[in-house]
This record gives sequence, C-alpha cells and structure tokens, in this order.
Amino acid sequence: MKTKSITRITISKDSRERPNKNSSWSAKQKALQIGEIAQSKHAEEIVLFQVDALTSLADYFVICSAESEPQILAIADAIQVSLSKHGYRPLGIEGREAGLWLLIDYDDVIVHIFKEEARSFYNLDRLWADAPQIIFSSQPKDDTSLTRDKG
Repeated sequence: MKTKSITRITISKDSRERPNKNSSWSAKQKALQIGEIAQSKHAEEIVLFQVDALTSLADYFVICSAESEPQILAIADAIQVSLSKHGYRPLGIEGREAGLWLLIDYDDVIVHIFKEEARSFYNLDRLWADAPQIIFSSQPKDDTSLTRDKG
C-alpha cells in the first residue's frame, strides 16, 4: 500500500494575486479612505489599527460604530461604491443579514462596522490595542480628519 505525501505550501499575503491590479493605493491609503467614507456617513469611534506586525489576516483593520442597522448598511454601501470606482472589490462581505456587525474584506484592509452594543460586547479595540492606531474625530473636517496617530 502506497502512502500519499502531502505538501503544504504557505502563500504569503504579499504574493497572493490581488483582485485590484489597476489601483495603486497602499493599504494605509485604502484604510484612510475607508475611514473618511465612514466618517462622511456619521460613523462613530472610527479607529484604524495597523495590524500587519500582529497578524497575517490584513495590514489594517478599520473599526467603527453605527447607531442602527440602516446606518450600518449605508456606511457599508458607501464604502463599496467609492472603492469600486477605484477598482477595489471586496473579497467577501459577512453579516449583512444580522445587522449587528458587518465585515468587509478588502484583502489588506478589513472593515468592521458594528452596532454600538455589539462593538462593546466583542471589544476588538481591546484585542488589537497593541497595534498602532489612527483615530478619526467625530466630525468631518475640511483639511484633515485625523486627530491622533499612535505609534
């Protein structure tokens, strides 16, 4: 009886084929754009976590809160419409039906849009607290929307 040999190949995040070859935004630029879009839709507590040194899942997590399910969907739709104009399509979207936590995977940037109570419950902010953070102010500004760059 012959035994089969299994070879496992690990593909680094940088060598994966990107679905958006024509766009030239860095992960940070994409995350900042997503933060600005969320801010324009009145998302609250918008935080960008630079997680590339902590996980291979993504380079950035964008986490924000919304007051209601319609606002969660409005934020998600605005992000998708804006990024699609620049050639970015999500690899996946989860939680659209549940209405408490919507996740959009853009490969190097993962967006988490929470209803306020779900964000408190799952507390991803605490989980990724060691990552450098960019925190957006509550109100959009004309010149820049960033208030703090930690790390």
